[in-house]
Amino acid sequence: MKRSVHCHSMHGILAPWPWFSVLILLLSSGGCQPKPQTMTFEWTSLAPLPDNEGFAAPFAGVSNGTLIVAGGAKFPDKRPWEGGVKKWYDTVYALPSPEGTWKVAGHLPKSNAYGLSVSTPAGIICAGGGDAQAHFRDVYCLRYANNMVTITPLPPLPKPCAFMSGSLVGDHFYIAGGIEMPGSTTCLNSFWTLDTNHPEAGWRELPPCPGPPRMLAVAGSAGDSFYLFSGARLFPTDGKAAREYLRDAWKYSPNRGWTRLADLPRPAVAAASPAPLVSGGSNLLVLSGDDGAHVGFEPPAQHPGFPRDVLVFDVRQEQWSVLGAADRPLPFSRATVPATFWRHRWIVPTGEARPGYRSPEVWALSD
Repeated sequence: MKRSVHCHSMHGILAPWPWFSVLILLLSSGGCQPKPQTMTFEWTSLAPLPDNEGFAAPFAGVSNGTLIVAGGAKFPDKRPWEGGVKKWYDTVYALPSPEGTWKVAGHLPKSNAYGLSVSTPAGIICAGGGDAQAHFRDVYCLRYANNMVTITPLPPLPKPCAFMSGSLVGDHFYIAGGIEMPGSTTCLNSFWTLDTNHPEAGWRELPPCPGPPRMLAVAGSAGDSFYLFSGARLFPTDGKAAREYLRDAWKYSPNRGWTRLADLPRPAVAAASPAPLVSGGSNLLVLSGDDGAHVGFEPPAQHPGFPRDVLVFDVRQEQWSVLGAADRPLPFSRATVPATFWRHRWIVPTGEARPGYRSPEVWALSD
C-alpha cells in the first residue's frame, strides 16, 4: 500500500508514511520560489545478512544475477568506547533472488573493508581497501557461478588506497581520493580510471578534483559524467587526523574536465555510494551519511544516528533539493555503506547505523 505525503516546505510538518512506500512532493532548495516535482520512492526490506551485527564498508555488487556482499568490518565483542577492537572479515555472501535468503558463497583473498566495487558483465571489480595494518593496492574481479566464487587478479592501483570513492561511468571505473595507510593525517589528491573492457592496460592517472583532497566522499554517474559530493578532508592535529566535513560538489567529464557545482545543503560523509541514479536518469540521491553534527556525542551509546533525509541532485538543472527528516524519506540511518543496482532496484546493504554499531538490514529502493 502507498500513501501520499505532501511537503509544503522543506522543513514542513508531514503526515506519517508507511514504512516501505512514500509519495513525496519535492521542493527545490534553489531559488526563491522552488518548483515542486513529484517523486515516488518505495523501500523494501530484503532478507538481512546472516550476521547479528552486520558490517561497515563491505564490497557489494552483482555477478550472474546474484547479489553479492563481501568483507567489511565491525566491533564483534565490545563497542570502541568499551575497549572493543575492530575486526575485518573475508566472508562472501550471496543472495540469488529478492525473495531468497543469504548463503555463504566463499571468501575474499584476505579480510578487507573500506574499498570500492563496481559491477561489470565479467563480474564485480573490487579495488583497494585495507585492514588494521595496511591499505591495499589489490584489484580483482570476483565472479559468482555454479554456487562458487572465483577471483581473477587485475592490475593493481597506483598506490595503496582505502576510504576512497568511485563509480562506473560507461565502461570506465573512476576512483577519487582516499587515504594511503591506516593513521594517515592527509588524504590522497588522486583520480584514477580503469577501462573495464581492457583492464590489462592498467590504471591511468587523471587530473585530480580541484577541491580539497578528501576521503569518504559520495560518487555518482549520469551520462558520461562522474560526480563527487562532500567527503572529509583530513589534517594533522597533535599527530592525529582531524576532519573537515565538506559540502562542495564536482562533476568530471572526459571532454570538459572538472566543473564546480552547487554546494550540498549539508555534509554527507560516507553516505551510500555510488549515489543511486533515479527518475529516468535525472536525479542522484545522497542517502543519509554523516553531517558531523554529533561528533564526540556523549554518551556514545546513545548517539542518535545519522540524518534520515535525502539530498536530491538534479543533474539537468544542477541544483539540490532536500527531502527533510520530518518527511521521513529513509527507513534507516547509514554511513560507510555501499550501493549497487540489482534487478531494477538500488540496494543498500548492511553498513554503519551509528558510530560503533552496524546493521545487517538490506534495503531495496525503486522509483
